[in-house]
Amino acid sequence: MLNDHFAGEVAARYDLTLGAMGSPGVLGPTVDLLAELAGTGAALEMAVGTGRIALPLAARGVPVSSIELSPDMVAQLRAKPGGDGIPVTLGDMTTTRSRGAFRLVYLVFNTIGNVETQDRQVACFENAAAHLEPGGCFVIEMAVPDLRRLVPGQDAIVYAHAPGYVGYDRYDDLVAQHAVSHHFVADGSGVHEVRTPWRYVWPSELDLMARLAGLKLANRWADWNRSPFTGDSPSHVSVWQKQP
Repeated sequence: MLNDHFAGEVAARYDLTLGAMGSPGVLGPTVDLLAELAGTGAALEMAVGTGRIALPLAARGVPVSSIELSPDMVAQLRAKPGGDGIPVTLGDMTTTRSRGAFRLVYLVFNTIGNVETQDRQVACFENAAAHLEPGGCFVIEMAVPDLRRLVPGQDAIVYAHAPGYVGYDRYDDLVAQHAVSHHFVADGSGVHEVRTPWRYVWPSELDLMARLAGLKLANRWADWNRSPFTGDSPSHVSVWQKQP
């Protein structure tokens, strides 16, 4: 049985931890690109969460459906204006099917990493491809593994810090490409820690997964603003297209 790492208080506090990811400067370019790729077709968000992307994309006129493992995250989505208008199929995004065919399937904010084995990541690509109509696109936003910053003999990297927040990644299995993110948030009630296990994956490995699923790389950018992707880019937005 899969663990729901976004249940309870994690879901209730999720939107408070988004930081820049919930800002107009990030949401605007993200929704612009996804709406362009969807065109006049429908979109499917894998791991919709609280609707950070699905709601503004639907507001742009794109019919958005979704898959989500966590009922508590769906409850947060439903509590928002327009949240009842997003169809949600509860289940594991590696196997769960949503009704219909889609012009766009997308998976944002490093969420492919929440699928913790290579086999299940391959299954996620296969499931995305099964939902796509010919010529449709699968989009993933993912960080590039940050292993170059590891000090010899150490296994952790602080990747973010701000007043009331510290986040670090501990790389606990370099062979399996497995890590755990630790998020420490301080508020009026104390300090809260949330741990999220994930499997890091290189862009080239994702390209091979896409090929196995009958998808071909169409574009890769460093961010949603379509900046050029280089060897120094800390993240990527990749678009694979389903072949006829």
